[in-house]
Parts: sequence; structure tokens; C-alpha cells
Amino acid sequence: MMSGISILAFVMISILSYGYYVVSSVESARDEWNFESVNLNVDLSRVLKKVNERFLSVAIDASLVAEEKFMYLLTSPKLRTLAKALTPAFLRFGGTRQDFMTFNPTFLHSNENHKNSVFDADDICERLELPPLLEKRLKQEWTLQEILLDKEDLQRKYRSVKFTECAVDLLYSFTNCSGLDLIFGLNELLRTSGNSWDSSNARTLLQYCESKQYSMSWELGNEPNSYEKKAGIRVDGYQLGQDFVQLRKILQESKLYHNTGLYGPDISQPRDHRRDLLEGFLESGAEAIDACTWHHYYVNGRDTSLEDFLDPEVLNTLALKTHEVMETIELISPGKKVWLGETSSAYGGGAKGLSDTFVAGFMWLDKLGLGAKLGLDVLIRQVLIGSGTYHLVDENLDPLPDYWLSVLYKRLVGPEVLSIEAFSILGKTKRVRVYLHCTNKKSTSYKSGAVTLFALNLSKGPARISVPVTISNSTGEAFVLQSEQPGEEGLYSKSVKLNGEVLKMVDERTLPSLQGTLLPAGEHLRLPGYSFAFYVLSEAQALACR
Repeated sequence: MMSGISILAFVMISILSYGYYVVSSVESARDEWNFESVNLNVDLSRVLKKVNERFLSVAIDASLVAEEKFMYLLTSPKLRTLAKALTPAFLRFGGTRQDFMTFNPTFLHSNENHKNSVFDADDICERLELPPLLEKRLKQEWTLQEILLDKEDLQRKYRSVKFTECAVDLLYSFTNCSGLDLIFGLNELLRTSGNSWDSSNARTLLQYCESKQYSMSWELGNEPNSYEKKAGIRVDGYQLGQDFVQLRKILQESKLYHNTGLYGPDISQPRDHRRDLLEGFLESGAEAIDACTWHHYYVNGRDTSLEDFLDPEVLNTLALKTHEVMETIELISPGKKVWLGETSSAYGGGAKGLSDTFVAGFMWLDKLGLGAKLGLDVLIRQVLIGSGTYHLVDENLDPLPDYWLSVLYKRLVGPEVLSIEAFSILGKTKRVRVYLHCTNKKSTSYKSGAVTLFALNLSKGPARISVPVTISNSTGEAFVLQSEQPGEEGLYSKSVKLNGEVLKMVDERTLPSLQGTLLPAGEHLRLPGYSFAFYVLSEAQALACR
């Protein structure tokens, strides 16, 4: 028989052993290298959503035309090379300053003069390229120009800007040479005495563009909810809709533009008065537009932090705001396409030291994944080039981390969204976020039925992703993006490594090959801490992707 002390000791050992077993069960989710273990549930039998092939699109901020000479930056062979790699895509020319700019043609309204003005788009790609010395000078001057533009933004005092045929020609030739589809933002703040839109300047611009046979789409106004603050003018939703109806009628009178795209109203993300404005706009103007556009930023660029960029709760706010907008649109104009007409990480021009660094990629890739899953048809990234700190290319026109991320997305991710969920032993994982699409059939040589899984790891520690048995036997390729520097310091880096190699242009006209590494069948997917990756599973044989 056991003594009382022996029984007590046995009970204590049993309790401790059981406690150890529970802890061990949790820790068994991590292997010898302390990986977080993540399991996936997928459905390869059906397409959840299908987005526009130009889902990832880009913007050039209208601030570039504040002094017309800076439009010549668009003739840089380097910038054209970078833009080409993002096709197919829309290129939106707009932003705050579009509502302060007017077309001021240097020729009289003669079609013959228009046809002979400046240059023709057909041969511009070969004939007009920015000489290196002039490019260097313009880039230096642009740095000073950005300081003036930032001051205007802070004071909310915007100069009136006039632009000529030359600016239009330079913009159109850039999109034409790069293979992008231009969306031009018209000035909505030109008003009549009765506070309706004064379309006379837009008509002059349209006549010029039609005389040159410039194929493009249109927008009218930018963030009309802030007109009172910016210009002391109030335009309610119903009147805004009427203005779009007027523009649609003008476009229908044109032989070239009678079926062209018209997008709007480009409101900021929803708050009470903005929802009222959107409702009023849709009631009077929904039939005039091809897609309803709104803007989304996660945080205020002037008071955000590194932690915000890695916070899953911050990333989840996109879903909340999108549901609000879609609910309003579906109620008044069911079936209307919804776009993020302008979007990036932080409003107010971006967050200095964050929006143009490696850490911004977490917000950008998650927005691409979640946005498609939510049914947004197009996301227009603010900006390729222009004022602010959320660029895809820097002041020297060198690619930043989000640019490389965008190019890989374009090459590897198709428009068909598939269902996927990630779980750890403690439930649905928050810090490893995963998305699944059919692999892009147009720009890759992968087999029919291939899928692309892309994931981001918001944690410092690595993760091990176990793919379901249905696709675990698939071979494939891994494209893992990490900062050039390890640890938290690397999150501030403006350089990125693909599978261990720092990405940079081969020369002014050539991108690196962006090769993946072999992914043997049956192996777990390993995702390093503070990284994101694309995994192409070429033998997945997904029914939805055939």
C-alpha cells in the first residue's frame, strides 16, 4: 500500500505530467526550428470570384502636371520598361489636383493644327526618349517640386494649373508605348452659376483627344466629399450624379468615345456623410457609370507606426469598409462593378519611412488578396510616380519593394479566386494570411489546372504551411520575398530579395528574370518570418482552373 505522502507525490507527478502533455501538444505545432504550423482548407472545384484582368492597376498623380516640364519624365525608357511589366492594367491620371487643372490649348480649335501638334503617338516610342542628362536634371528638380506640393497639401491651398496639348500627348504616348489603358480625370470643380458642372473645358479637351484618335476612359472629380475643405464648394450626391449624366451624354455624341468607360464618383472610404453622398450619386447617376469607384487607405500617414503595418486587425478594416460600400451600391444599383479607384497604405501622401519600404508590402499584398476575395473588380495603386511617399518607383525611377511584388503578382496570379482558409492548432491563424487563385494562364507556361497560393507572415518567426492531400503531390515553384536585411530593421529597407537574391534592374531597359526555386512534391511550404511568397502548384489539377 502507498502511504499518504506517496499518494500525494503520485498525484502531483500526474498533474505535472498532464500539464507537460498539454504544453507539449501546443508546442508540437512547432518543429525543431520553432515554425508555426499552419494547415489549409481549400476548394479547387469552383471559382469563388473572378476579377478584371487589369485588377492590379496603377496611377500617376496629377501633381506631375503642376509644372508641365515634369511630364517629360514619362519619356524615360526606364520608366516605360517598368510600366510595361505591369500590363495589362489601367493607368489613372488623377488625384486632388485634377480638380484644379484646366486644359489650355496653345493652338486654336483647328483639327488640322491638332493633327500636326507636337508629335504623333504612333511613332513616339521610337522618336522621343528623354536624354540621360535631361532626365537627371528633371529628377533633381522634381525632388524640390515635391517639397512645394507637400506644403500645399498640408495647407490645403491648391494653385490653379493649366496644361497644354503637350502634356496630353506625353501622357498618352507613355500609356500607348507601355501598353497601359489610360483613364483621365476631369475637373469637377468647374461650376456654373447654378452649381452644375461647367463642361466647356472638358469638351475642348475631348475634341483635341478625338482629333488625335486617343483611345481612353474618363473620370470626373476626385473625392467630392472634401470639396468644401479644399475649395469652399459643396456638391451634393444628387447633383454629382447629374454631372456624370451630362458627361455621359457628351461622350455619346462622340464617334470615338460613345462607348468608352466612365468611372466614379471616387469618394473617400465611407463615413456617414460620405454614404449619404454615395447614395444620392447612385440615385441620379448610376446608369452613367461603368463602375463605382471609392478610395481606401488603412491609416493616417502622419501618425501611424510600424506596428500598424503588421497588425491583422488593421488589415481586416478593408473588409469592413468594403462591405459598407457594397451594401449601399447593391441596394441602389445591383450588379454594378465596384473598384478601389485609388488606394495605398496611408492617406496624406503616405507614411514617411514606411509606405515606400519593405513593410508596406504586407498591406499591399493582403489588399490584393482580400480585395479580390471580397469581389472588388479593380484596385488602382497610388502611385507609380507622383507626389507622396507611397510610390512603386523612387525618385531615381528605381523599383521599390512593392513594385517587385506587383510584377510577381501580375505574372503568377490569375483573375479566378478560389476558396482557402488557414488554421493553426489554436484555431484560425491571424498572423499567417493566405490567398489562392488559378495561376495566370496568359503570362506563364504552367499547366492547365495550376494554382498560385500566396501568403504573408506578419510574425518574426517562420511558418510551416501544410497543403491538403489533394495538392500535396504537386510539384511547383516558390517565389519568396524577404527584406535585404534580417529582422525588424529589414522592414525599413527599400531593397528586396527574391529567393535570396537582391532584385534590381539589369540595365535601364531590362528587368531580371524573376525565377522561382523548385518546390518538390509532398514537402511543406516554408515561409520565413517577416516575408511574403507566391507558391505555384503546377500539378494541382484544379477543376476550377482548367
